[in-house]
Amino acid sequence: MNQPAAPRMADWRAAIIAGFIAGLAFLLINMALASSLLANPKLPFQLAGSLVLGPSVLPPTALSNHVLLVGLGAHFSLAVAFTCLIAFCLHRWGIWTGIIGGGLFGLALYSINYYFVADFVPGFAALRGWLMASSHVVFGACAGGCYEALERDHR
Repeated sequence: MNQPAAPRMADWRAAIIAGFIAGLAFLLINMALASSLLANPKLPFQLAGSLVLGPSVLPPTALSNHVLLVGLGAHFSLAVAFTCLIAFCLHRWGIWTGIIGGGLFGLALYSINYYFVADFVPGFAALRGWLMASSHVVFGACAGGCYEALERDHR
C-alpha cells in the first residue's frame, strides 16, 4: 500500500534569508524616498526605532547610534517575521504566487501599519500614501519571490 506523501513544510532557512534581502530592499527604497521627498534619509530608522523606543525618537535631530541600532534591529526582525509568515502561507504554489501573493501581503501590511499602528505611533499617519503603499508591495513581492527562489523542497 502506498503511504500518502507528507505535507510540504516551509523552508525556514530560505524564509530568513529572503527576509533579510526583502528588508534591505525595503530599507533602501524608503531611505531613497525619504531623502528625495522629505530630506531625511534617517526616517526609516526612526520609524522602526519608534516602535520600540516610543515617539520621542521621531524628530530629525533625535537619531543617535542607539536609535539607529534599535531601528535596524526592529526593522530586520519585522522583515524576517513577516517573510516567515509569507513563506508559511504561500510556500506550496511557486514563484509567481510568491511574488503576487507577497505583494498583496505587503499591501495588507501597509494598511495595518498606516491605519491601525498609526493610532499608537503618530509618525506613521503622516506618511500615508501611494509611495509607502508601493514600497510595502515591493517588500512583499521581493520577500515572496526571494523565498520561492531560495526554497528547497522539504517533505
